[in-house]
Formats: sequence, structure tokens, C-alpha cells
Amino acid sequence: MPRMFGTDGVRGLANRDLTARLALDLGDAAVRVLGDSGTQDDRPEGRRRALVGRDTRVSGDFLSSALSAGMSAGGFDVIDAGIIPTPGVAYLTSVLNVEMGAVISASHNPMPDNGIKFFARGGFKLPDTKEDEIEAVLGQDWERPTGAGVGRVSHDTVTATNLYIDHLVSTIAPVGADKVQPKPLSGLKVVADCANGATSVVAPEALRRAGAEVVVINASPDGYNINKNAGSTHPEQLQAMVRATDAALGVAFDGDADRCLAVDEDGNMVNGDQIMGILARAKKQAGKLNHDTLVVTVMSNLGLKLALKDMGIATVQTNVGDRYVLEEMLRGDYSLGGEQSGHVINREFATTGDGTLTALTLCNEIVRSGKSLKELAADFPQLPQQLVNVSNVDKNAVSSNAKVQAAVERETALLGDTGRVLLRPSGTEPLVRVMAEAETQQQANEVCERLAAVVLEELAL
Repeated sequence: MPRMFGTDGVRGLANRDLTARLALDLGDAAVRVLGDSGTQDDRPEGRRRALVGRDTRVSGDFLSSALSAGMSAGGFDVIDAGIIPTPGVAYLTSVLNVEMGAVISASHNPMPDNGIKFFARGGFKLPDTKEDEIEAVLGQDWERPTGAGVGRVSHDTVTATNLYIDHLVSTIAPVGADKVQPKPLSGLKVVADCANGATSVVAPEALRRAGAEVVVINASPDGYNINKNAGSTHPEQLQAMVRATDAALGVAFDGDADRCLAVDEDGNMVNGDQIMGILARAKKQAGKLNHDTLVVTVMSNLGLKLALKDMGIATVQTNVGDRYVLEEMLRGDYSLGGEQSGHVINREFATTGDGTLTALTLCNEIVRSGKSLKELAADFPQLPQQLVNVSNVDKNAVSSNAKVQAAVERETALLGDTGRVLLRPSGTEPLVRVMAEAETQQQANEVCERLAAVVLEELAL
């Protein structure tokens, strides 16, 4: 049986794959795995607490109620923070000293989908072993608390949101001894595309408090329009608005706001690799880039790594998924890492990818450097890249098939130091992703086509 938990929690079609019953059971199982010693009936030994937040999907209403019910029935007092970005739940889980946090969101997925993921004490995503423990006890009977041992559910959206916004603004504008908050982004005009998602209130307010002039689009969530032709997966509207308003840049978030992509003053996309490069160089200059190293994934463009190498910055590579980036950051005591998709983890201020934090720090670097985003991004040119999904194949045989591996070696030798190839099995489908980078787009396309043909021929089901 495949694992219930994927690379970012439990996901599926809401009310079909991800039902109220499953959410209830997940809450019930999570308190058993992530809670400390239990409570006695009628005499609680100190209340245990959990925090729950969600994005703007209509299905979040019934799923958060069910998840909270499972947790409170298991003896936890639950704080329902309402609609709040995923990194906001991670932050609040760390500062409110709760046992765990949970987010109901399917991130950049379409509105009908939803998901549930958990944070352990301190605001860190769970390792695979903990998720496996939750799955192992799912739906099992146990001696549930009664009487005063049962938990309560409270709702406090305003306090939670304001605590998080205060934290975000303080990362680039700490309040001084005079109790006055500086406005480092004064004079900077920014377009913010909130994807009608969880940061529709947070990002515009945080940017404004930091002094920016903010033009806001797609910040009117109605439960059904999250990610719809908006946000980081559909930046066309943002690109047009940046040009139309003569803004210095635009920033695009996904539904749960754990990622951020940018648009320069001419409307050109600036991806996560380029953003990481800009922030890594800034941290190195400030003496805050631990071990002069940036943590990236196998999908990061070779152009980023080559540019950073010339700047005296090393890269460490992980599998795809910001959780694996964070694990490597903690293991090696690195301070910055992320993904090409826009997940950027700044360990100085966060325990997970935070799109609004990324937007603030990127804006701050534009002001500090006196350069435009276009100029900053130009220092991190991207090699042409091609990606082909080969479906209906035995993805597990990629690394063991002799002809596939021989083809990989042949193409790798052909590219030399000027490119690379990557074959990556899908985590959820019978599919292999074939990626090639080269000096020219034509060369990348040709390499990718040849490799995809070999994969299809050798591994077809």
C-alpha cells in the first residue's frame, strides 16, 4: 500500500479522498503521536494545545471542524486561527508553545483539492517516521479522555494574524528603542498577487507596514477562486499589472503562501533560483550565510550553481521538497535554502518556506542595493531547460535499467560541464520526469527527447 502522507502531507479531492471522517481520524491519531503524557479524567495535568489554520478553500470549513474535533476529543485544547498562511501556522506553533500545529491546504493545487499537514512542537514539519506513526494508529480505538480531560476549541483569527504580521515586518524593520517601527521600503512600488489565498490580508498589510506602496490583485477570496488564473502558477495578470502601474516589481504567492515568485519592472519572471541567488549573496555580504552555502534541490538550475560558485558560495543538493531542504539545513547548520518553485527557507526567521517573508526580504535587498530587480536577477542567468513527463512507465526501474542508465551517461558526457540531465520518478504516478539543461534551448530539447524515447521504450508498462 502506498503511504497516505506524500511529500507535503495528506492530499486529495476534498469530500472524496479527503473526507470529514478522515480529518477526524487524523486529528485523533495526531494527538496520540505528537502529544506528551496524557491527562487524567476530570483532573487535567496541564492542558495540551494544538493550533489549526487553513487556506481559503470552501472545504476548509468542514475539514478544520473535523480535524479540531478529533484533536479536542483526544484531550487537546485547539486554537483555530482561521485563514492564515501555512508559514504563519509554523511560526505561531513555535512562539505559542503549543504541542503541534496543523494546516488545511492544498497549496497551489486547484480549489476542489485540499490537504492536511502537521507541524511538531517548534514549528517544524514532521519527518517521515512520525507521519508513519500517525498512519499506523489511524482509526484505532484507544482509551479516550472523558470529563475535564476533553479539550476545548477556541477561535481567534485576529490575534493570530496580527502576531504573524508583526513578526514578518520585524524581520526587515525591527522596532527600535524609541518604539517606532522604521519603514525601509518607503518609495518602493510593489504589485502583490495573493492568489485569492491565505495571504490575501497578510502580505499587503506586511508590505504596507514596511513602507511600500502596494497595488493588490487577487485578494478577494470567496472560497472558490483560490489559485484560479492567479498567483504563482498563473503570473500573466501580475506581469501585465507591473507594466501598467510602473511598479518596481511584482510578487506572486500560491494558495497557502509558502512560496513566492517575482516579476521585474519589465514584466519578466524571476524564479525561485534567482531569488535564492539574490538573497544568498546578500546574506554572505552581511556575514549571515552559514558556511557560505546555499541548500538547493536537484531541480535547481545549473546556472544558479555556476553563478554562486563564482561568488564564493557553495551549494548542497537535496531531493525535491522543502522538507528535505530543511532537513539538510538543520543537519549542516545552513541558514538559507529552497526550491526553484519559490519555496525559500530563511532559518534566521522561519522554520519553513514563507512567501511573504521572501517578498519582504527581496524588496529590502532591492532598496538596500540601489539596483533594480532586473539588474539583481541578471547576475543569476538560467541555462535553457526542458522537462518532459513520460507516463505509463515503471518508474521504479529508472535507476536499475541498464539501457536507461547508459543513455543518461551518454548524454551527460555529451553535455560536459555546460549542462546536465536528471531522471526523477514521480512520487504519486507511474511517471518519470526527464529534465535536461544545456547551453541552448535546442540542445536541451534534443537531449530531453532522446532520453524520453529511451525511457518510454525500456520502461513502458
